[in-house]
Amino acid sequence: MKIEVKHPTAEEIKMAESWPTWEKEPSEFSWKYDRKETCLILEGAAEVISDDGNESAGFGKGDWVIFESGLSCVWKISQKIKKRYKFGD
Repeated sequence: MKIEVKHPTAEEIKMAESWPTWEKEPSEFSWKYDRKETCLILEGAAEVISDDGNESAGFGKGDWVIFESGLSCVWKISQKIKKRYKFGD
């Protein structure tokens, strides 16, 4: 599985406080992950669909999302999204 969505622990939420923030208005775009990304969704909603169509995940405010390295996908942002993120392990 290249996309994992779960509820974060209190420790994970605390850890994400120091991460950079990224925001994007409703839109659709292609993306390829050349390294693992972990993020905490602060606002909004989106769906990510793998290019091969074998995997998709919807997520929103409060979700902890992990995108594995090598994932090629399409982001479909339905509500302006804001997240804290980190690349690597």
